[in-house]
Amino acid sequence: MELDQPSAARMYDYFLGGAHNFSVDRQAAARILTIYPHASSAAQANRAFLRRAVAELLALGVRQFIDLGSGIPTAGNVHEVVDATAPGARVLYVDNDPVAVAYSESILAGRTDVGVLQADVRDPAAILDAPLTRRLIDPALPVAVLAVAVLHFVADDEDPAGILGRFRDAAAPGSYLALSHGTVDRQPAKAARSEEVYRSTRDPLTLRTRPEIERLLAGWDLVEPGLVWLPEWRPDWPDEPGTDPSRTEILGAVGRKA
Repeated sequence: MELDQPSAARMYDYFLGGAHNFSVDRQAAARILTIYPHASSAAQANRAFLRRAVAELLALGVRQFIDLGSGIPTAGNVHEVVDATAPGARVLYVDNDPVAVAYSESILAGRTDVGVLQADVRDPAAILDAPLTRRLIDPALPVAVLAVAVLHFVADDEDPAGILGRFRDAAAPGSYLALSHGTVDRQPAKAARSEEVYRSTRDPLTLRTRPEIERLLAGWDLVEPGLVWLPEWRPDWPDEPGTDPSRTEILGAVGRKA
């Protein structure tokens, strides 16, 4: 396992208060916290968005999920939200971090309705054609593709819009995409400093403008309230962690394939 470089998955685990991270990750996370002191609350807001989006998609009848860049299992993971509402619905976790995959496999051992695949989001064919994907995901039925805080780790020359397009084209009508993505719009100087920190990790960061994020959503019909700051996407209650929109640099949306 690659433990000599910080990992975005393990840094995210640290921001969420998890224990599956190492000194090298905590050191990089500390550098981010000097730039964004509210980075932990932003991570909580992202996790809360994931939970709300999955709950909404379950209410719409979706019963299979592909979680791209799923990271290290922490409280509120997709399968836990699913288990509370629709036990037996299928969940495929996908991550390229061997530590995240190892922990996920340990937690999910013995489950036949949830699986974890070590693969890179930049290679949609390897994900869609994997035997585990074919076992868990029925391409004839609607699926929810979860791209939550993952595409800002895909560089422009790696075609993030094309990556989402591959998953969209493979999905049945009535499928959904949930996306969250960091933006440079509010504090460009701080965004540049954050990108510099992540260049020292195994997961370089590419933050984007709102118009650039909107282009990633091409081909998906956005549900209300559209592309908004994470705490503004169908909040459950006013005092939910990370609910101050001014304290997050992340936009989120859910879209449907007609």
